[in-house]
Amino acid sequence: MATPEQAKQFYDQGYLIIEDFLTSEEVAEIRAQTQKIVDEQHNPEDHPLTTFVGGNKQKTDDYFMTSGDKIRFFFETDAIDEQGNLTKPKMEALNKIGHGLHILDPVFKRITFSEKIKNIARNLGLKNPAVPQGMVILKPPKIGSVVVPHQDSTFLYTDPMRLVGFWIALEDCTTTNGCLWFIPKSHTGGITRRMVRNPEGSDPPTIFRGEDRVYRDEEFIPGEVKKGALVLIHGEVVHKSDANRSDKSRHIYTFHMYEQEGGQWSSENWQQPTEEHPFPSLYSFQ
Repeated sequence: MATPEQAKQFYDQGYLIIEDFLTSEEVAEIRAQTQKIVDEQHNPEDHPLTTFVGGNKQKTDDYFMTSGDKIRFFFETDAIDEQGNLTKPKMEALNKIGHGLHILDPVFKRITFSEKIKNIARNLGLKNPAVPQGMVILKPPKIGSVVVPHQDSTFLYTDPMRLVGFWIALEDCTTTNGCLWFIPKSHTGGITRRMVRNPEGSDPPTIFRGEDRVYRDEEFIPGEVKKGALVLIHGEVVHKSDANRSDKSRHIYTFHMYEQEGGQWSSENWQQPTEEHPFPSLYSFQ
């Protein structure tokens, strides 16, 4: 997977679409496991009804800040009424489930650390990548929120910047239900903004440093894909997704990896490795 020509395209354009990466059976297994996790693990005692707003409008709290090595649940703002109650079934209300799916759940772990994924990483020239996080994003019908233009390295900064997102479509992703949009070749100019930790105990837990560029709608092109497709996302490419106002959800599974060899994960990133769960190496994690 990921031929030399595809790897060249990725580094030239800042993203790459690989169709039919997962089989229909693998996609069905992931979706069934997602439903099982929601049914068996979400309860109000351990999981408050926390909302999530993506991109550069991201808000953080302790539930989010300590989610890197746990399975936590984040809901759409429009799925909770003024009294703090869900207005929809959970699977139609969730924004995402993350961020430790890739290490804590056997199905997601198997997909993330599969030989197919390892082969792509090798073909991208990654010598010793680590996988800090994994999450399902559900983009539910009618209320799936917009993700404004952003660069992933704004939130997951490494020095030097060697971050790659692996984004797997679990349903068809179209301009109607909130597919990705990219500015091709926008990964060559670095980043101008970072989300960093406030000093311990500060409120809010994170702040933004720097200013965003202004992007024009006409700069973006859509990345529509069929279920089972893999989208590789350079950490510095500008991308977004529109709100989902359709009758169809847009479920995806995504995880990030960064090059450890010659690279440093920033101590200012919101997510940090823990003693119990250091960031696993892609090639050697068991």
